[in-house]
Amino acid sequence: MAKKQQAKNKSFGALLAVVAVVGVVILGYLGSRPTPVITLDAAAAASLAPGGIVIGSPDAPVEVIEFADFECPGCGYFATLHAPDIKARLVASGQMRFRFMDFPLDIHRNAVAAHNAAYCANAQDKFWLMHDMLFASQERWNSQAARDPKKVRKIMIELAESLDLDGKAFTACYDSGEMLPQIAANRREAERLRIQSTPTFKIGNKVYPGSLTYDQMRLYVETEKARLDSATAKPAAP
Repeated sequence: MAKKQQAKNKSFGALLAVVAVVGVVILGYLGSRPTPVITLDAAAAASLAPGGIVIGSPDAPVEVIEFADFECPGCGYFATLHAPDIKARLVASGQMRFRFMDFPLDIHRNAVAAHNAAYCANAQDKFWLMHDMLFASQERWNSQAARDPKKVRKIMIELAESLDLDGKAFTACYDSGEMLPQIAANRREAERLRIQSTPTFKIGNKVYPGSLTYDQMRLYVETEKARLDSATAKPAAP
């Protein structure tokens, strides 16, 4: 009987391993597959209400805007696997600046809470640390056990304290909801641009749904830089 149980356990363990591998492969495919490109009209491309959190030089020729949801697996995939390389090689070199815009989806019940936590961390100049922490700990705060807002709040406070934030100030900010109007305004921008999924990237007059690799991002940034240079180039003298 014990041997049969051990065999069952081994079979079940092997099945879980296969499922995990398949899941990683599928997520990798979804995160790197080609995505349809949307071209915005001039008015939509040029107008964007100020908001979000920016990293990079204000003098960078190209701005990349990510519309993201902290509870979105694809956003976590991008933030974990591709964003570090993009920031180290494209943002740090001054080729682009990166703007994070909130687009918490209705299907994700804890997304707004996570965005609220990120902005309260930003009040203590630690947005990007909380950004990375939220994506790294997605399974902890978006699990079935975290469906209770009180439990989610407790986890967010614990994450903040693990980053050495002032716990009292963070908690006061989180509970006040003072950051929620800014998050809602960023979401309205996504809706105005008719963005429907996360992550989605706006680069110039182009919108790219889905995660982008470093190579894709570099290509799109270089393409936008060339477009801007062409638009501002002086005509040759006759």
